[in-house]
Amino acid sequence: MQKRKLGKTGIEVTELCFGALPMGPIQKNVPVADCADVVEKALQSGINFIDTAQAYKTYEPIKMAMDRTGIRPVIASKSSQKTYEGMAMAVEEALGALGIDYIDIFHLHAAREGENAFEVYKDSLQCLVDMKKKGKVKAVGISTHHTAVTRLAADVDVIDVVFPIINNKGRGIMGGTTEDMLQSMEKVAKAGKGLYLMKVLGGGSLINEYDEALKFARNIEGYASIAIGMVSIPEVEFNVKYFNGELANAVISLDKAEKKAVVVARNCKSCGQCIAACPADAISFDDDNKARIDSAKCLTCGYCTPVCPEFAIRVI
Repeated sequence: MQKRKLGKTGIEVTELCFGALPMGPIQKNVPVADCADVVEKALQSGINFIDTAQAYKTYEPIKMAMDRTGIRPVIASKSSQKTYEGMAMAVEEALGALGIDYIDIFHLHAAREGENAFEVYKDSLQCLVDMKKKGKVKAVGISTHHTAVTRLAADVDVIDVVFPIINNKGRGIMGGTTEDMLQSMEKVAKAGKGLYLMKVLGGGSLINEYDEALKFARNIEGYASIAIGMVSIPEVEFNVKYFNGELANAVISLDKAEKKAVVVARNCKSCGQCIAACPADAISFDDDNKARIDSAKCLTCGYCTPVCPEFAIRVI
């Protein structure tokens, strides 16, 4: 599989990145051993890049797959911790759980933050810079849904890698349009930052337009990799074949690939925590003051599920 350099980091990654979010407990909640099988298949198929996060709770199967195969991929993780101490603990957690001495990329997990993101994460960013000096982190990054944050990241010297949301329908993009995000990403690439792409399939909501969505993403200038969430061995095989140019067209069986977020209304207590957590502004209250999810906006990212104290939201 083709490899590309992530900006000036010196890190080489495959164009296809294994997205570890969907298989974990905040989405499909696949059993750990089965998750490890999927990651193992990805590594054996030539994928050398895995994207995960503290919140995804998928370190265990990634470590299992590395232990089984003896393959050490490039790993990116992230945390939404805003304090120096909190971020230090997040990095150490990742190193310990993955059984590694350093992590290749560690992001500020700043999906919903606007133009003040670098002020909000000032202390945790300093922590990552210090961790890089100690050799525990190779590259410092930020993951974001916001056009302004992406644009600003180009001018932040200590940011090595940017992981922005982008898709041809503009789903989940904050602070502007798809074109605005493309312009921000162009600035990032010209600044020599590493750039890889998030949610090109709209968190799975564009799965029935796979070929169109991927062609759009692969025509973007300056990106190194595209993260795609995978939860089964057939999905790994399909994506690898597609990225290796072995498929002329891409059509996925929707009965296996499609997913959606649903609210169990009887359990909803109208606390609004899911509304605050949603990075796509897809949740609101209905006429009965119960959480309602707009499927046209929903990214099925699952960020709402762990904050609900009543476990009223499920990604199925």
